[in-house]
Amino acid sequence: MNLLVTGGAGFIGSNFIHYILNKYPDYQVVNLDILTYAGDLENLKEISNHSSYTFVKGDINDYQLVTKIVKEHQIDVIVHLAAESHVDRSIIGPDVFLQTNILGTANLLKVALENNKLRFHHVSTDEVFGSLGQTGKFDEGTAYDPRSPYSASKAASDHLVRTYYHTYDLPITISNCSNNYGPRQHSEKLIPLFINNLLQDKKVPLYGKGDNVRDWLYVDDHCSALDLIIHQGKIGDTYCIGGDSEQTNQQIADVLLQKLGKGKDLIEYVTDRPGHDFRYAIDFSKIEKELGWQPSVSFEEGIDKTIEWYKK
Repeated sequence: MNLLVTGGAGFIGSNFIHYILNKYPDYQVVNLDILTYAGDLENLKEISNHSSYTFVKGDINDYQLVTKIVKEHQIDVIVHLAAESHVDRSIIGPDVFLQTNILGTANLLKVALENNKLRFHHVSTDEVFGSLGQTGKFDEGTAYDPRSPYSASKAASDHLVRTYYHTYDLPITISNCSNNYGPRQHSEKLIPLFINNLLQDKKVPLYGKGDNVRDWLYVDDHCSALDLIIHQGKIGDTYCIGGDSEQTNQQIADVLLQKLGKGKDLIEYVTDRPGHDFRYAIDFSKIEKELGWQPSVSFEEGIDKTIEWYKK
């Protein structure tokens, strides 16, 4: 199988490429990435000369380039991970999120449709569903209620992908995943930011009272879910992927302080960001029942692996 992975130099994309090449040595993977601040070829240095791997620097909005890649490499599946994904940045400057996440997705869908209706998997987020209270979980039937320019742009792209299935019969699947953590994540994100700061005895900024809740998933478990959906998922369907590991931001900070032997004086409580969703949680019973997937890495094990990677 020949895969085009968009955003493959980013956090989840690079881990996914490592996963695929390790599991399927006969697959060919083309990585299309424009290398914004969040894309880093260091994430792929171990496989940069791999015979089954090709890197192309470019924009998912470049119609001619995407068409050329699809034709020259005889692509079978587009795995679309490329996105602007930092909520804080979307609040400060939303325009690039609309350009990349909506129009970029539209361009990829157009190319997929024009080239024998390529199999298309769209990687999205649980943030499209909005915010939960103290109880309940998101599932595939949850109504969309995005609260930030980032989540609104991802919600729009999800809807667009579905229209290509219903209107043009394009073979698509969508996955909405909870917060990922693990190796190769950009240092602006919560867990790597906290780890890197604490290793340097710098304070860690905690929004509000630190009581916002997220469902955390180790990135390799996300990759295994994507693998199953791409190969066995029902065309036209959505799959929610979760880690079954809810933690408050305060709990994350406390765990990292304890594991790195630091004191609570390194926590700095800062003004909460606008529209900060209180809680996310995922009901992943559909993918568990239909495809036999469930997370295999506990939060304790995953955090230990993540800390060791950043130390190195």
